[in-house]
Amino acid sequence: MMTLSLPSPAQSLLPPSSKTLNASRQNIIPSSDSLKNPNFEPLKNRLIRQLDVGHLRHAISTLDLMTQQNSPPDLTTYSILLKSCIRFRNFQLGKLVHRKLIQSRLELDSVVLNTLIGLYSKCGDTETARSIFEGMGNRRDLVSWSAMVSCFANNSMELQAIWTFLDMLELGFYPNEYCFTAVIRACSNAKYSWIGEIIYGSVLKTGYFEAHVCVGCELIDMFAKTSGDLGSAYKVFEKMPERNLVTWTLMITRFTQLGCARDAIDLFLDMELSGYAPDRFTYSSVLSACTELGLLALGKQLHSRVIRFGLALDVCVGCSLVNMHAKCAADGLVDDSRKVFDQMSAHNVMSWTTIITAYVQSGECNKEAIELFCRMISGQIQPNQFSFSSALKACGNLIDPCIGEQVYGYAVKLGLALVNCVGNSLISMYAKSGRMEDARKAFDILFEKNLVSYNSIVDGYAKNMKSEEAFLLFNEIADTGIGIDAFTFASLLSGAARIGAMGKGEHIHGRLLKEGYKSNQCICNALISMYSRCGNIEAAFQVFDQMEDRNVISWTSMITGF
Repeated sequence: MMTLSLPSPAQSLLPPSSKTLNASRQNIIPSSDSLKNPNFEPLKNRLIRQLDVGHLRHAISTLDLMTQQNSPPDLTTYSILLKSCIRFRNFQLGKLVHRKLIQSRLELDSVVLNTLIGLYSKCGDTETARSIFEGMGNRRDLVSWSAMVSCFANNSMELQAIWTFLDMLELGFYPNEYCFTAVIRACSNAKYSWIGEIIYGSVLKTGYFEAHVCVGCELIDMFAKTSGDLGSAYKVFEKMPERNLVTWTLMITRFTQLGCARDAIDLFLDMELSGYAPDRFTYSSVLSACTELGLLALGKQLHSRVIRFGLALDVCVGCSLVNMHAKCAADGLVDDSRKVFDQMSAHNVMSWTTIITAYVQSGECNKEAIELFCRMISGQIQPNQFSFSSALKACGNLIDPCIGEQVYGYAVKLGLALVNCVGNSLISMYAKSGRMEDARKAFDILFEKNLVSYNSIVDGYAKNMKSEEAFLLFNEIADTGIGIDAFTFASLLSGAARIGAMGKGEHIHGRLLKEGYKSNQCICNALISMYSRCGNIEAAFQVFDQMEDRNVISWTSMITGF
């Protein structure tokens, strides 16, 4: 069994020697020339004040002025300016400051170099960050290693992050909470989760788990993201001696996202009993849990609370409220959703997409959905793949492929045409319009097809009396290894019923029994319909009689068969 051999934490906790302190002080104390110039301190203070209010360009102008007035900036000034560029995410200005720093010919210390690694990491330039790190030589400290591990982990270079972490251990550095957090993040996928579990053991041994909330949060995320292991994630949560609002919200969110909405609500109530006040992210997650369970009454109580606390205008909370009112409304109306949307002070692509989707899912408001989509793009909000998908679904429901083709043309322009959800909605739109040749073209050009892609084209063929093509694609799905779900079987049974092909229907019946769909209500209804429409009432009644849970469709299909 693999274990991590960590150096003694005492090595890293020893105070620096006086020699080290003197060396570092030399880097932060202005040069004698600067001290002699009376303009140095006033200009430096002006620069700091400008950074405090976010005026980065003014601060850079002050930096230039310092050089012009023979008061060259020191390393501290450059470091503060670089950190401000990172904080305000103005990476281009950060690179400009780096160029000026190189021109200054100052000897860079580890503080400035670590800040530069952070700058290039944040803007995704891992090669420059790596180059700076490798050029530091013996000036690398624990912050340098942590920054580099974090750089790789945050830029989808998980293996490099893990190797860097191991190299750091070999050189005798003892990880801090930031380093542990970064390497655990790198292990938050199925491929490296086993390494993450080993690191988890090391974290428990070293005491960082008890001392730092951020490490526990990252472990919760690792277990939830890698395999949906909410049991292990919750064990980590329970073991944490200290929890804050972020910890509670994270666990509630993961419960909601992974289909445990009831647990999310129970945990929300526990959080409140523990004295924590929910924030906008907590409310957003618990409202989504209410939506999942159809708990409109509880959702309305939470809606009242977010209004009272001034959070209803927040985009994140507003989207959850729009979605809840749309999906939980018993009459399918979207009036309450629209009221929430209209009351929001600002909109982004997420809020627009949520209300457009709500109108499409209502089943009766497709025209309004298209109008909202047009309003969104006229307001300079750029749609994402989900916006396009919902708009194309609305066009399909209206059987209006002309507008749909204009929507799709815009998706092509934005480079989103080949995204699965957009392509799948285009297939469905053409199929509903009876244009199966165009639907097949849309299917064929999809770079990566998923089960929804196959279901859309199979269902289209089945409903357009082209069952042979549907069955050919059914065999193709089996060859790809994607898998088949209840919707696929129901579409094929519908296709067999339309052309009276009971033999094919019986073949599908045998296949779905092997797949374990014997008691699936949707498939049983499709079987009853197929057998009754093909004239085999006895077989239809046998399926009906064996059903554990019948609905109005089951009874109607059986009655129609007689």
